[in-house]
Amino acid sequence: MGKVVMYGTVSVDGFIADGKDQVGPLFEWMSGGDVPLDETGPVKVSQASYDYIRPYWDEIAVTIVGRHVFDMTGGWGGTPPSGVDHMVVVSHRPMPDGWNPEAPFHFVDGIEAAMATAQELAGDRTVEVAAGDVGGQLLAAGFVDEVAMDVAPVVFGSGKRYFGPVDAQHLLEDPDVVIQGNRVLHLRYRVRR
Repeated sequence: MGKVVMYGTVSVDGFIADGKDQVGPLFEWMSGGDVPLDETGPVKVSQASYDYIRPYWDEIAVTIVGRHVFDMTGGWGGTPPSGVDHMVVVSHRPMPDGWNPEAPFHFVDGIEAAMATAQELAGDRTVEVAAGDVGGQLLAAGFVDEVAMDVAPVVFGSGKRYFGPVDAQHLLEDPDVVIQGNRVLHLRYRVRR
């Protein structure tokens, strides 16, 4: 079984979006360099960010997201982002009407079902968990092995929290990745067991 990594870009004060779900300048770092992150080309990062992010993206087999993110993105048009093989959507509602049932999206009810589905699909590759409410629930339930953050030099003051509803203490090890890119600091921590 592969590792489970909670991941997202976050403001220095701990938010993944403002109160209106707007990300503002959080993702400036994804256009602040000269190196295309994938073959489509619009995302260009610094060489340091590329050297960290590209191998990470290549190890991800499945990403778990909440229904809110799925709806906000229009389900990425039925194609998982960043070359991910499958998306698992935590939702109390079924897939949307007219959704292509052949698209590699799996709708499940609850975090336990999401993790079971994701791990079965991923095998020994990485399961990524999107930061926010679902990510926080999975961390609180003990499913997350590592926390990876792309910290942007932005202060929101309030909004959607990186760790979502987590209301208890969780200890992380010292960071084993600290990489400075253009307008971003990449950090990665193992969850202390």
